[in-house]
Parts: sequence; structure tokens; C-alpha cells
Amino acid sequence: QVQLVESGGGLVQAGGSLRLSCAASGVTFSNYEMGWFRQARGKEREFVAAIARSGSTYYPDSVKGRFTISRDNAKNTVYLQMNNLKPEDTAVFYCAARAYRLGLLIREADYDAWGQGTQVTVSS
Repeated sequence: QVQLVESGGGLVQAGGSLRLSCAASGVTFSNYEMGWFRQARGKEREFVAAIARSGSTYYPDSVKGRFTISRDNAKNTVYLQMNNLKPEDTAVFYCAARAYRLGLLIREADYDAWGQGTQVTVSS
């Protein structure tokens, strides 16, 4: 069973940057596909980024060009670099993982395991 621990959240001014990290344990990380989701207060959880086992990446239009997902298989870690942050990016960010299989990577139901979340607050 994969365990996920996020870190790197915090308070940042609009236009600033943060890098989130998600450390995985308990599995062969290179066999897993990873994603980031976020949930703002009063809203549903939404897809932010995903990286396949192959290294292919996926983003919604709302973050494309500002956020970058990457992975370091040697460190069992996935990262989310967030630049040009906006107040509307304020949310709890969650890391998610799934064992490799064919299919989409953009839905909550696509994933097998979740981290506890890390708060990102962007002030205007």
C-alpha cells in the first residue's frame, strides 16, 4: 500500500511561486502514475496536474503554463512547481497515486491512494 506525504504548502503573495513535494513509500514508485488535485473551500476537488509513468504530463487550462509537475524516481518524489500564483489558486492541494494501468489520469476515481493534503494560500 502506497503512503503519500505532501509538503511545501504555505502563504505566498499573488505572482509568487511555491513548490510542493509528495514523497511516496511502500511501493516501487517508478511503477506508479502520480497526480495533484486541489480543493478550495466550498468547492469540489479538481484536477491540477498528472504525470504518467512514461513522463507524459497533463494539465487543465486553468494552470497550463503556470504549473509544472515532475518526478524523481530515485527519490520516490513527485513535485508541483507553481509559478505566477493567483488568489484563486488558494486551496488544499492533494497528491494522488495509482499503479500503472491504461486509462485517464484526470479524475479522482482514477487514483488508488491520496495524501493528507497541504494548504496553499495566495494573498492579493
